[in-house]
Amino acid sequence: MKKISYYPGCTLKNKAKDLDRYARETLAVLGYELDEIENWQCCGGAYTSAKDEIATKLPSVRALKAGYENGGKVLTVCSACYNVLKQTNHEFKVNSDFDMRVNNYMGEDGGYHGEGEVVHFLEFLRDEIGFDRVKAAVKNPLTGKKIGAYYGCLLLRPSSVLGFDDPENPKLMEDLIRALGAEPVIYPMRNECCGGYITLDDKNAAKKRSTKVAESAKEMGADCMITACPLCLYNITKNADTEMEVKYFTELIAEAFGIL
Repeated sequence: MKKISYYPGCTLKNKAKDLDRYARETLAVLGYELDEIENWQCCGGAYTSAKDEIATKLPSVRALKAGYENGGKVLTVCSACYNVLKQTNHEFKVNSDFDMRVNNYMGEDGGYHGEGEVVHFLEFLRDEIGFDRVKAAVKNPLTGKKIGAYYGCLLLRPSSVLGFDDPENPKLMEDLIRALGAEPVIYPMRNECCGGYITLDDKNAAKKRSTKVAESAKEMGADCMITACPLCLYNITKNADTEMEVKYFTELIAEAFGIL
C-alpha cells in the first residue's frame, strides 16, 4: 500500500465526514493510503489576497512543508482547502517578500520555499492512477444514471494558479462519471458560484444562486449532482429551493466500487 501525505481540513472532520471516509476507502481499493499530516490546522477556509496578510497562511505553509518532506506533495479532497493550499504555495514562486516574511515568522520551523506540490484527489485519479484503473475497480457500474458534475468556483479559479482543468469547459469529473458507468450531464451552471459564504450574511442571495445551479442541472436531465465542496453541498441541499439530490463525488465512487 503506497502512502501519500493527506490534508483533510476542518469540515471533513465534522459536517463532511463522508467526503473524507470514502476518499480513504476508495483510494485503498486502488492501492493507496492517505497518510494524514500530524497536527494540521485549519487552512483558513478562504484565501486572503492581501499582501501584508501572513499569519492566517502559516497553517497552510506548515501543511505544505510536511507534505514536501514526506514525499514531495500533499493531497486534499475539499475544494476550499485545495484552493487555499495551492494559492499559498504559488505565492512563494511569485513573491520573494512573502517567502522571506513567512520564513522569518516561522523561525526554526521555516525552511520552506514553495518546493512542494498540491494535488486534489480528482487530479490524483486522473494523473497518477488513471481512469482505466478506476474503471477496472468498478463492481457495481452506475449504468443508466445521469449525473451532473458541479465544479463551482474553488476548483477552477484562478485558473492560472490552480491549473485544475479548463475553467470554462472542464471535463475531469465527467470523465470520472463515465469510468463509473454513468452518463455525465453537461449543464450551463456547472462552473458557476453557489453563493458561497454569502449564505452567512444573506441567505436569500445564496438561495437564488444555488437554486439556479440545481435547476440548471435538472433541466438538462440530471438525476443527481456530485461535488467536492462541502459548502456547495450545503447551499444546494439546505438552502436552495430544489429537491435535487447532491452527494460527494467520493460517495459516487464508493457506490460503484461496492463499498457504499
